[in-house]
Amino acid sequence: MTGGAEPLALAPAMADNLARWLDSERATRDRSDHTIRAYQADLLAFLAFLGGYHGTPALPATLGQLTQSDMRAFAAAERGRGLSARSLARRLSATRSFIRWMSDRHGFDASRALASRSPKFTRSLPRPLAPDQAEALLEIAGAAHPEAWIAARDTAVLTLLYGCGLRISEALGLDGADWPFREALTIRGKGGKERQVPVLPVARQAIAEYLRLCPYPLEPAAALFRGARGGRLNPALISAAMRQLRQVMGLPPTATPHALRHSFATHLLAAGGDLRTIQELLGHASLSTTQVYTGVDDARLLETYRAAHPRA
Repeated sequence: MTGGAEPLALAPAMADNLARWLDSERATRDRSDHTIRAYQADLLAFLAFLGGYHGTPALPATLGQLTQSDMRAFAAAERGRGLSARSLARRLSATRSFIRWMSDRHGFDASRALASRSPKFTRSLPRPLAPDQAEALLEIAGAAHPEAWIAARDTAVLTLLYGCGLRISEALGLDGADWPFREALTIRGKGGKERQVPVLPVARQAIAEYLRLCPYPLEPAAALFRGARGGRLNPALISAAMRQLRQVMGLPPTATPHALRHSFATHLLAAGGDLRTIQELLGHASLSTTQVYTGVDDARLLETYRAAHPRA
């Protein structure tokens, strides 16, 4: 493919298969809309590369002829475009999943393409806030916006992230019907998995104060946390609030809304919390994921496995 050439159009047969695969991922694996969009971009990049590499739009039969060399050429082209090792690993993972699905559907041998390996990358460890920083942040958030109800709203959301360990999507996905909170809140997390999360009195108080000031009525079918125009609150606005708060407090760029969830786990562990219980509170499928969240060492992880496993 020569420099500056227009990418070849996607063949209708391949476009149809791609749409069906994305629908399958959404339905059977409960992928989020964000993940589906990322997978679509990954596969469009791969199919565009194949079109330029072979000089003709990729067809289902093209995938049956792929080799490790083809996959390595794609990886090299993406790295040459500046894609990070982490993003490339995800792109290759999505590509292999699609190829595997296509091989089952069209009956070809995909073993040569599937034998390719993803690049290694160093997973960056989360950086939680110190306990005093988290407490100060929640106090300052109450005066960070000129609109009192918006300041109260942001404080309530951030309190849920830190006090209950919620993902921002979980907090903003709450509806009016979820209020008032009981001692524990049922959260539907990734993969549709439900978990019970204890709700601290301070979190209930923060939400009650927000609702007292909110100009929009509490409606069971509407969002609990509203934007300025009354719609469901956009996560970008909470991220913007955190940016403002970390500038005021002199915190590093790693102090994001998600860092409050990390802080919840790390501070709970430091106070003597059990790693297995923290795993359940966070909704992690794997204990090793909780290990990364809390920065716990392998020795403590092994100790937890030995205490929990029936054959230990």
